[in-house]
Amino acid sequence: MKLIDTHQHLWDLRRFPYSWCAGLPALNRNFLLADYARAAAGLGITKTVFMECDVDEPHALEEAREIQRLAGEEPLIAGIVASGRPEHADFPRHLAELAKLPLVRGVRRVLHTQPDALSQSPQFAEHIRLLPEFGFTFDLCVLARQLPLAFALAEACPSVNFILDHCGVPDVKAGALDPWRDEIARLARLPNVACKISGLVAYADPATWTAEQLRPWVDHVLEHFGWDRVVWGGDWPVCTISATLRQWVEALRTLLAGSSPGQRALLYHLNAERIYRV
Repeated sequence: MKLIDTHQHLWDLRRFPYSWCAGLPALNRNFLLADYARAAAGLGITKTVFMECDVDEPHALEEAREIQRLAGEEPLIAGIVASGRPEHADFPRHLAELAKLPLVRGVRRVLHTQPDALSQSPQFAEHIRLLPEFGFTFDLCVLARQLPLAFALAEACPSVNFILDHCGVPDVKAGALDPWRDEIARLARLPNVACKISGLVAYADPATWTAEQLRPWVDHVLEHFGWDRVVWGGDWPVCTISATLRQWVEALRTLLAGSSPGQRALLYHLNAERIYRV
């Protein structure tokens, strides 16, 4: 069955600076489209959504433009979620520039590295509420302890379609299912929020993780969001901290072996086609 990877990173340190990579030696190098193609070979991935890579702020628009250019050469890239700073006064102008790029489908502001108060200001929510005017979604990237903040933002912006990245970044390695479970159930009650089943292997123990250890997290997301509000993401190359892209795909297929072909189709590609318009 075909896959749409809704969380593909690419970065070239020769073109743009990604300061956060300096603290992670395994990721502090170039990860190019050719590298992704090798990692994804034979997995059935037919389309990808490029996910902004927390490029240093002055280069946010340049990164999106570069991926738009790259997609003109490689049709595998079917959509772009671009970087943006809703906390800044000039965010509306930034959206207008992004709207000139045909493949931009949404915006993300990485929040899990920022003070909790950042996403809770009136201006932040006011700017997020502009996204539907451009047909843009918003990817929520928060820590498990910040899920109440994600709920508050999504509740304050009911006309915006949100996608929760990485199942809310749970501490898989420590097995910290609670209070994550309650917060996921609460967030899933908001009809404008979907969940991306991605990133879990990166938060597991690199040496000992198994597909079965991921099952409680995946099953809980499916139970509360249902099959109509979930998408799959590879989170490459961040996933390589603990697993290859192939290992992550194979683990998920193991976990979903008891589901129906129709259910898997929703997670693997149909929901992505609708939510990200790819």
